[in-house]
Amino acid sequence: MNIQLANVLSDLSGVTGQAIIKAILAGERNAHKLAEFRDPRVRASKEQIAQSLEGNWQPDLLFVLKQEQESYEFCQKQMAECDRQFNQYLEQREDRSHGASLPEEKRKDRLKKKKGNKPQFDLRQGLFRLTGTDLTRIDGIDVMTATTIISEAGWDMSKWQTENHFVSWLRLCPDNRISGDKVIGKGRLPTNNPISIALKMAASTLRLSKTYLGAQFRRLRTRLGAPIAIKAMAAKLARLVYRMLRYGMKYVDQGAAFYELKHRQLQIQQLKWKAAKLGYKVTPIPVAA
Repeated sequence: MNIQLANVLSDLSGVTGQAIIKAILAGERNAHKLAEFRDPRVRASKEQIAQSLEGNWQPDLLFVLKQEQESYEFCQKQMAECDRQFNQYLEQREDRSHGASLPEEKRKDRLKKKKGNKPQFDLRQGLFRLTGTDLTRIDGIDVMTATTIISEAGWDMSKWQTENHFVSWLRLCPDNRISGDKVIGKGRLPTNNPISIALKMAASTLRLSKTYLGAQFRRLRTRLGAPIAIKAMAAKLARLVYRMLRYGMKYVDQGAAFYELKHRQLQIQQLKWKAAKLGYKVTPIPVAA
């Protein structure tokens, strides 16, 4: 119909988009009246929205629009019912937090606007009550990743004797072929485990993170390449998840600067070891005042 509404609205499922679509289906055709439904938060002006609504109102395409809108509303209704059922389930489970309060979220990247398909209740609080720990404190793991982990593996990590057994079950460990206590070959372990996939996606988000894990991932990515670094960091995240669920460990980010300092100290130790092996001694250059 030559309607260009998507050019001025980034999300047609938002307040403005839904109001305009419902008005169109109710019979309104005046572009300026439709533009009056603009929410103040929309960057485009009313005039720009009106210009995008100039088109040919074809009956067959209006029928298709009506069908699509009804399908969208039905899906939203079904998801809302799933949210209610899920919330009810979490409330009926044993409270393993023992009345402890959920740590306040202060990280700016976690306080962004929620995506439209995210649960419409406090899922983070529900998972904290179920497990007794907040997995979203780990950088890269959001509430949906934590939900995937809990739904697939449960909260009881005693099913795996050690964290290495857990990583092996996720097939995030190296596929080393060993003979005579020597590694004679390496391969990759393919997997479609939902937890492994979720952790790899979480690991890939650390590329721009100004955190300890972010700095570690960038170092691995530079040295080993993206695919291997993502798998290695996914295994790291899996170990942190295991420790938090099994032993109640509290994860605290020490920052990218701390990692860089630690890495520098390790490099200095290696240089001293190599120099001593060759009969030399490493002496730091005095800093000029």
